[in-house]
Amino acid sequence: MFLPIISTGLYAQTPIDYSQAQNWAALPQQLPSGLAQHCSDTSLWAKADVFYVYPTLNTANADKRWNVPLDDDKQRSKVLQTALPFQGSAFVEAGRFYSPFYRSAHLRSYYVDDPKGKEALEMAYADVRAAFVYYLEHHNNGRPIILAGHSQGSTHCGLLLQEFFDGQPLQKQLVVAYLPGIGILPSELKQIPLLTRPAQTGGYVAWNTFKKRLDRKSYDKWYKGRVVVNPVTWTLDSLATKEAHKGFLYFDNKLYAGLFQTHLIDGAIWIDRPKGKFLLMSLTMRNYHIGDINLFWQDIRENARLRVQNFNQN
Repeated sequence: MFLPIISTGLYAQTPIDYSQAQNWAALPQQLPSGLAQHCSDTSLWAKADVFYVYPTLNTANADKRWNVPLDDDKQRSKVLQTALPFQGSAFVEAGRFYSPFYRSAHLRSYYVDDPKGKEALEMAYADVRAAFVYYLEHHNNGRPIILAGHSQGSTHCGLLLQEFFDGQPLQKQLVVAYLPGIGILPSELKQIPLLTRPAQTGGYVAWNTFKKRLDRKSYDKWYKGRVVVNPVTWTLDSLATKEAHKGFLYFDNKLYAGLFQTHLIDGAIWIDRPKGKFLLMSLTMRNYHIGDINLFWQDIRENARLRVQNFNQN
């Protein structure tokens, strides 16, 4: 699912100036309220950084644009009111938090047979790359790094892993990369391993969430044969019990634990149907891609903290 590393010529086209704070959705000194409400403990900020890239938010068929301009107010609102509060927030206590605005590609870029789709993803990565380079040069100062994304955000974080970490000096600073929502072939990263123990560091984890009755078309095309770990146990265990599930951050901003069993299959996971107030959601959604992070929000939150603590003990 990763793109080939793109030519440096594209990086120079209409570059975004990431020295300007308004081009960041979040900085450690500039946490939006949706993040700040989940950040009561900053004890790990002295030990690591988090670089989070939000997913595709421009999905409407009526939106004919290939990329969303950085000054698009609706897109900014989606980032600040949805992506950061329900995804980025899972990582905000694991380190100093950085998240750039970028010209994300439309969802159709993944599906259409049109070179403009690949170009749109390349432009989006060029922005993420520029933000990451600025972060490295002006903020990192040799600190341990967590990369975190979802869907398109995971595509771009995967490219960062390939270009900057895989077999490079920066690899020694990698705590973990969380890459849910895309299918990753085992061969796409050469020297960075899939992590299969909960406290392990120096590699990446990935998963894609389905119902028991798989969305077969999506599963067969994008995920079967890809790498996966169970995001409750953080192992290759085929089952995590309902009791082990630590918490789903729902859109009422409440945490619900022990909701479902989590099953690991070839390239993906599937969960039991959540009951009660979540029944309608489980009936109407084809798969749970949109919930890859917030379904396991507390599991991820605790795991990210654990890996930072373990990294700094080694």
